[in-house]
Amino acid sequence: MKKIFTILFFITALATAQAQNEDSFGKKIDDKKAIAATALPAKMGKDEKMNAKVTGTVESVCQVKGCWMKVKLDNGETMRVMFKDYGFFVPKDISGKTVVFEGEAQKKLVPVEHLQHYAQDAGKSKEEIAKITEPKQELTFIADGVLVK
Repeated sequence: MKKIFTILFFITALATAQAQNEDSFGKKIDDKKAIAATALPAKMGKDEKMNAKVTGTVESVCQVKGCWMKVKLDNGETMRVMFKDYGFFVPKDISGKTVVFEGEAQKKLVPVEHLQHYAQDAGKSKEEIAKITEPKQELTFIADGVLVK
């Protein structure tokens, strides 16, 4: 009987440890039916907006609060992921980790002021920030929830 309890204890401990390898922020989501971030631009086609669940690798995170993250796309491009209604943040140390996020993808023209603000949040120098003088067409994402694996 002792052996059975010991085995059950270790199985429970292992299951608990595996569950703790994922952190959830915002709305609770899972990773089922998530599409690769690299496939999102093609999936959107000419649409300006699209609801989606996406998975990808974090390239960088806002170092001020964790109020946005950049996820890798193809050809060295990234997609900025922001969080709905500024309602939650992600840890600042998740670069290189796999994430799943759900919400709305948007193609939009990002104003110079926003690009400069993002550069400042990312810790860029004043010289680098001053070089940002043109708005940029970007694929962005407003996430309701994020799962960090």
